[in-house]
Amino acid sequence: MKKPLPCLNGVNPSRVVMPPGDWLSCVDFLVERIPAVTREQWEQRIQKGEVLDEQGVPITLNTRHQAGRKLYYYRYLEHEWQIPFEETVLYQDEHLVVADKPHFLPVIPSGRYIQETLLIRLRRKLGIDTLSPIHRIDRETAGLVLFAVRPEERNDYQKLFRTRAVSKIYEAIAPYRESLTEPTLCRHQVFQRDDNFMQMAVGEGTPNAETLVSILQHNQDYAHYRLEPFTGRKHQLRVQMMAMGIPILNDRIYPDHLPEAVTEVTLAEEYRHPLQLLARSIAFIDPVTKTDRQFHSTQQLAAQSLTEPK
Repeated sequence: MKKPLPCLNGVNPSRVVMPPGDWLSCVDFLVERIPAVTREQWEQRIQKGEVLDEQGVPITLNTRHQAGRKLYYYRYLEHEWQIPFEETVLYQDEHLVVADKPHFLPVIPSGRYIQETLLIRLRRKLGIDTLSPIHRIDRETAGLVLFAVRPEERNDYQKLFRTRAVSKIYEAIAPYRESLTEPTLCRHQVFQRDDNFMQMAVGEGTPNAETLVSILQHNQDYAHYRLEPFTGRKHQLRVQMMAMGIPILNDRIYPDHLPEAVTEVTLAEEYRHPLQLLARSIAFIDPVTKTDRQFHSTQQLAAQSLTEPK
């Protein structure tokens, strides 16, 4: 292709290469290879011009199977839950977009979330198909997420995170532990559990996760914590707080992995108890403009009042 195919409703095209086989048509191949989409749905998408060849030309229902042919299609779900919380764009220029993400909104498409993700919402809202995330935070976490506007600049920004050239501050609500000396530099060996892909674990070995923990305010029950991570392991703050015996309030993964909310009733219940973790601020020297960048979330953790001195 001479140029990238355009997005459709904010979604980039996915690619599949047809291997040798006995399929008569492209439709037959797609139905067998991607059975989550029915034959009727594939036919509807093809008739709408939403399945393309490598030249960007829509195929037809009669297009023959050919080994090595590349097909491009656009992912979407027939039924996708609408997430009833809105993001805010805090900053935008020709290089960067900074968004303040609500709890429960995924950053990128995955599984049962495509349109209801921060990336796709922003592409549609701002009309920038090239927008791409520089880093990510968990679906349950609220706060700052940065996006590159130009694909050729994305790696320069991502390098800041790989080389720890970014200062990040989070806030969390969790039980108060009187014996905790603060500020405390928490250092743990964090690794992926073999028996649960959703959970990380803490074990013996050279520390690979470091977070500076301090307390903003507290009472005898709960504390409002300031968390400054110096590394970026999966679920780092959640698993380190759990390891210290003070798991973050409303965490559905640590210490116990609760069932995923997949019905209207269970989702409504989850929405009433958001994870009390917020990506509060981020600061760095912009590798493109060479300017000092500092951004701050405008959100407050819902359970912050629980930490007020009594």
